[in-house]
Amino acid sequence: MSRDDLTLRRRIGRREFLSGCAGLAAAALLPGARAFAATGSDELRIQRLAWAGIRLQLPQATLFIDPLINPDAWGAALKDPLIRVDDTVGDTSVLITHAHPDHFDATAAAQALSQGGTLAYPLGTNPLPMPAKARARPSAPWEPQLLGDFTATAVPASDGYGDPQVSWVVSARDRRIFHGGDTLWHGHWWRIGRQFGPFDAAFLPVNGARFGWRKPVSGLPGVLTPEQAVAAAIILRARRLIPIHYGVTGMDDYVEVDDPIGRLREAARDKPVVIQPTAPGTWLDWTS
Repeated sequence: MSRDDLTLRRRIGRREFLSGCAGLAAAALLPGARAFAATGSDELRIQRLAWAGIRLQLPQATLFIDPLINPDAWGAALKDPLIRVDDTVGDTSVLITHAHPDHFDATAAAQALSQGGTLAYPLGTNPLPMPAKARARPSAPWEPQLLGDFTATAVPASDGYGDPQVSWVVSARDRRIFHGGDTLWHGHWWRIGRQFGPFDAAFLPVNGARFGWRKPVSGLPGVLTPEQAVAAAIILRARRLIPIHYGVTGMDDYVEVDDPIGRLREAARDKPVVIQPTAPGTWLDWTS
């Protein structure tokens, strides 16, 4: 090979390298790539969404649990900003804990799964309408399933109305998280903790809501109270408790406990769990 041929090949190689770098830079500007553009990290990132929703993000996979973007779910009673879910990356899955409209938002599911993906839900429920390109996956408790780069397992939960509900255990990149939907207190915490704990984070409802819609009215909380959420986190051996499912005000038939975050902090005083309130839209800080 002549010296001129070697020079030409080196120039072509440099052009290919620079072209590849430009392609990566352009990809970082695509919708949904923002989560990793700043750090370039491939570790699991988690964003809190409105109400009970969260997004779990890896470089080539996105997983949502109970995403909510429908303003009609709570109307003016919920002040949380509604976070977009149509900017997904890679293999996409949506998990729901139950079929109530503030946890199964059909519009959010359709937007998140507009390019296809999996909608996983508790066995015995029938969330409708199913997104047009989604693969339906009814999920029995204790059966792990692979969803892209995630492993997800439905575990028992207890709904305030007695409707079918699960919580979710999700693991990826050496992290394991628990999402409690809007469960109330039940007797499965110890088995879940033994089988899957410890958890890096537990996303637990904390508003201890009392309902007036079902008659006769019980007057008892149909969702974990702050004190019960701390107890659950300790049994699960969760390093941090991220409160979800709170912030509804001004309703006669749905009444939260006063100051749920203050009560949560007080209940966790001298307990082996970090309370980490995270505003909707914010990404979880693992170092806190």
